Order: sequence, then C-alpha cells, then structure tokens
Amino acid sequence: MNVIICLAVFFPIVCGLLILFFPGLKKRKELLFVSLLSLVVSMLYALAVIAGGEAELHLLRFGGSLEVYFHVDPLGRLFAVVITVVWLMAGIFSCEYMKHEKEEKRYFAFYVLVYGVLMGLCFSGNLVTYYMFYEMMTLTTLPLIMHNKSREAIMAGLKYLFYSLCGAYMVLFGIYFLNHYANTLDFTAGGSGLRAVEGRSTLILVVIFLMILGFGVKAGMFPMHAWLPTAHPVAPAPASAVLSGLVVKMGVLGIIRVIFYVVGPDVLRGTWVQTAWLVLTLITVFMGSMLAYREKVMKKRLAYSTVSQISYILFGLALLDPEAMTGSLLHVVFHACIKSCLFLSAGAVIYKTGKIRVDELTGIGKEMPVTVWCYTFASLALVGIPPASGFISKWYLAGGSLESGIPVFSWLGPVILLVSALLTAGYLLPVTVRGFLPGADYDYEGLEKKEPAGVMVVPLIILAGLSVLLGVFPNPLTQYLTGIIQALY
Repeated sequence: MNVIICLAVFFPIVCGLLILFFPGLKKRKELLFVSLLSLVVSMLYALAVIAGGEAELHLLRFGGSLEVYFHVDPLGRLFAVVITVVWLMAGIFSCEYMKHEKEEKRYFAFYVLVYGVLMGLCFSGNLVTYYMFYEMMTLTTLPLIMHNKSREAIMAGLKYLFYSLCGAYMVLFGIYFLNHYANTLDFTAGGSGLRAVEGRSTLILVVIFLMILGFGVKAGMFPMHAWLPTAHPVAPAPASAVLSGLVVKMGVLGIIRVIFYVVGPDVLRGTWVQTAWLVLTLITVFMGSMLAYREKVMKKRLAYSTVSQISYILFGLALLDPEAMTGSLLHVVFHACIKSCLFLSAGAVIYKTGKIRVDELTGIGKEMPVTVWCYTFASLALVGIPPASGFISKWYLAGGSLESGIPVFSWLGPVILLVSALLTAGYLLPVTVRGFLPGADYDYEGLEKKEPAGVMVVPLIILAGLSVLLGVFPNPLTQYLTGIIQALY
C-alpha cells in the first residue's frame, strides 16, 4: 500500500513533467494517447488507495517534530473520488476542445501533473504536508490560467498568484503558532486540542481566523474573492471547469482540516471568530449571486456563481453543527459535478459558435439541444429544484442553521440561501428559456445543428446525470458522510 500511495501522488507528477519536456511528443494523436494513458493509470492507482482503507506513509522528517507523510482517511477518500470522476470527464472533453487552442502539449502536461498534486492534498497526513502540496497546486495551476498568453490571461494569472500567495502566507503564519500550541499538527478526527493557551486565547483565535481567511482566498470568500471571476473565464473551458469545481475546494478542505482535525470545533464555538466567519460567508453568498445576476459574459457569470456557491459550503462549516456540515460536504460533491457541467456546456457553445455573451445565446437550444439540456439539468440542480442534488444539500444546510440556535444567524442563513437560490434561477435559467423559445423573430429556416462531437457530449451527459441522480439517491453518500461527521463532534 505504501508503494501504491506513492504512485497515486507522484506518478502523475512525473508523467506530467515527462510530457512537458520530452521532445518526441509532436503528433497530436501521440500526445493525447500518452496524456490519457498517464491520467487513467494515475487514477487506477488513486482508486486502489481509496479502496484500500486507512493507511499511512511516512516520507520525511525534519526540524525535529516536523514530518511529511500521507494518511488515507474517509474525508480524503471522499475528495479523491470526486476529483477523479470530474478530472476524467473534463480530460476527455479536453481532447476535442483543445483543438482550437495553442500549446496543447503544455496544457495536457500540467493537466496530468495537477491531478497528482491534488491527490497529495487529499492524502496529506498533517498540516505541513498539506501546505507543501497547497503551494505546489498554486504554481502548477497557474499555467492553466495563463494558457493562451494573452495580456488578459497573464494579468489574471498574476492576480491569481498574488492572492494565492497572500492567503498561503496567512496559513503559514498560523502553522508556526499551531506547531507551538497544538498537541500535534497531524490530522486527528475531532481535533488534537491545544496546550499552554492560558492567557493567550485571544492570540490563538486571531491565528485561527487568519488561517480561515488564508484558505478562504482559494475558496473565493469575501474579501479575497476578486481573483476568481478574473482568472476562471480566461482559462480554457475544461480548465475553468476543474478550477471552479475542484481546485477552489482545496481551500475548503484546508479549513476543514484546521478546524475539525487540528484545533477542534469547540475552540471556536460561540467566539467572535465564528461570528465573523458566518458574516463573511453570508456576505459572499449574497454578493456572488448578485454579481452573477448582473454579469453578461457567460463564463464570468459562472465564476461569480462559484464565489456564491462555495460560501454555501463555508456557511455550513461555520455553523459548527453536524447537520449543517452534512449539507456542506454534500454540496462539495454536488457542486463539483454541477459547476463542471455548466462550464463544459459553456465551453461547448464557445467551441462550436464562438459566442461568449449571454445575450448572444438566443436560439442556442435549437442549434445544440443536447448541450443545452445538460446545461438545464445542471442549472436546476444548482438552483435546488427537487429532486435534483442541490435541493438535498441546501435542505441540510437550512435545517442545520435552524437547529444551531445561533442568535440571528439561525434564521438569517436560510433567508439568504433562499434569496440566493432565486437569484441563481434568475441568472441560469433565462439561457434555457431563450435558448429553446427564441421567439417569432428567430430564423427557423436558417437553423443549423451545431452539436459538438461525442467526446464532448458524453462527459456533459454523465455530469448532468450525476447532478440529478445524486439527489434522487442520496442515502449511500449521506450515510458515508454521517460516519465522517460523527467522529468530528
């Protein structure tokens, strides 16, 4: 198992570097074959680790008490499965989509490489290991954002880098203190507790709040959210899908690890940190939905939507309530499928028509019916229309908020979630309505079918299907999450 854990993390990293620097991969078919083969083999190693149960691999010890090691636990397996499924779908979609992009070799090299980095994050055994791979993730996803080398892409990449490094330094600052005050930096369900904090409780709370802000940068939480709607739209559509559906959730995973696996939720319950965290998440939920509603560029609208939806997850975590946390972890899974489907649908439209603005999509349902139906099912799931998946996670979030009994927030949270859901319907569903019902002025005689190739359509259908079916049959996932959460409280 130790060997398989190493292969799951480092095999795709090595393969990505070989694809990038090996001069022989010049033909497109050879590049696609090697990239997909590397990705599939890497995923098989990851699935073997996931199926193998809990395991540990100690790699390196330095500075006395600091250690780099992997530990496979139920939470890490959940994130690893979600990443693997969505990464494969977006990778298959990329095979056709990247035909109209330059530098395919660089794109596929980093696409394979980043998968290994994400597996390293999922299987990290302590904060030191997590931080190392977290920084590596920032550097290796940067080329995906700056892929087309336009001025807009380069500036977006630099903005992403600046914000990410600022957040990472906040996290590093917190690690210094937790290394002194926490019993251990290892991830222990429920937290390992703090020691020698008499008279220093204010300092500890400030440190924890800075770590929440630091990881919140990657998760797009206000006030450090501005990089996300700038960076995601300029990346190739499949890169936008995994950035918005998966990479931002590594910030969420970092917060979960700090609060629930190192510090312990009881340290924050009833403190000003919990109150400030709840305020920031609700501001982000409402603000992101409003900005998405007003935005006219499709991919940028979806990026603002991600800002809002990720803070649904953070709000549930900030409540420090088991039911709300169930809703948060459900939304981690559901949002990954939904938002990836939406970004890939937008990418399919761009690939076939070149249209990037919402007001240009009148009649698009007549031209690309399968693509727009996939978009529609994913949109209904994100709005929270039963029985689609988003309804289940939002039900748990609202129920957990009401159950928490926190003054003001127990009722304010569900109200803002409901308003955000209405805004979500307002910025997603008009595309479907105008797409299928373009009106009498539409040129029906000049109608031309523009459905993309099967290699692009199949991932859309699978992700749209998951967006609905995970809500129709939520019990297996909910039961799995119950086991994780029971160990934390």
